[in-house]
Amino acid sequence: MITFDSYLSVVPRYSKVAILTNDTLKPLYADKLQAELLKRGFVTHLFSTPPGEAFKTRARKEKLEDMMFAKGLGRDTCVIGLGGGVITDMAGFVASTYCRGVPLILIPTTLLAMVDASIGGKNGVNTPAGKNLIGTFYRPEQILMDLSLLRTLPEKELLCGKAEMIKHALIADADYLDEIDVSEKSIRRSIAIKEQIVASDEKEQGKRRLLNFGHTIGHAVEMHLKIPHGEAVAVGIAVESILSNNLGHLSQKSLDCILHSLSAYPHHLLTYETLDPFLRKDKKGTNQEPRFVLLQDIGFPLTFDGDYCTAVKDTEIKEALACYASLSSVPRWI
Repeated sequence: MITFDSYLSVVPRYSKVAILTNDTLKPLYADKLQAELLKRGFVTHLFSTPPGEAFKTRARKEKLEDMMFAKGLGRDTCVIGLGGGVITDMAGFVASTYCRGVPLILIPTTLLAMVDASIGGKNGVNTPAGKNLIGTFYRPEQILMDLSLLRTLPEKELLCGKAEMIKHALIADADYLDEIDVSEKSIRRSIAIKEQIVASDEKEQGKRRLLNFGHTIGHAVEMHLKIPHGEAVAVGIAVESILSNNLGHLSQKSLDCILHSLSAYPHHLLTYETLDPFLRKDKKGTNQEPRFVLLQDIGFPLTFDGDYCTAVKDTEIKEALACYASLSSVPRWI
């Protein structure tokens, strides 16, 4: 269970606390957290939202803010986001704009949130035009991680987190690929990789774009199929690795190794025609032209005249998706 003393060194600077969570986690953890803070003398309010990406919207953010104002919360408030990636994104966005910015503490409860969503200060909401198109860069004052929370997660949730860990290995640390597991050591390694990249480019003007590997296709798949983020990223990693191979950058041996690392993930039947509308709306694109991070080897991404992503021809995207579709005949991709 979450230990409270580890973050009370931050909270006491503020007289009021707003806990943001979802309806699933409220009775499991958030109610207990609120009770503990109330017992310690903090004016504490708990705000809950339905779980899922469908509720990561501007309308839901506005509703949360209105509920906070109704409770009389002002700039002396600390926002605590307790949940997975949807909640950490939403809590970060709320904290960054509420009364022009209030302190933020994150308590990620999923592997995906621990190794990716809570790290780096990117916050946002989805719109009909695309995923995470509205948001801010805003760092939490503290991130509290309790790995015991992961013991209750189903395997599918853990696989979602592992997809981002695989991405970290592919863009920064080849040796890490064979060592990934649900352990403190692996989680720390993934956090270190992301933090190192973010530290060099906090506002995503250059190197931070490497963290988008697998996400150009992945976000389009997620929006089209309405599947979990990590599962969609696994598809994106496969397709964009195939794209790297087809363009002559990544060896067949390395591609096979990458596909093997993704063997636990479902295979989805996709076509260029179904994904193209979502690809055109990707926030990394230029003039509605999607851009991709490509690999020259495992752990070694390509650079393009100082940039870290590039546009590719529609025909190349179609071919990569066709190659991915052919993997459905391989037993491991079921």
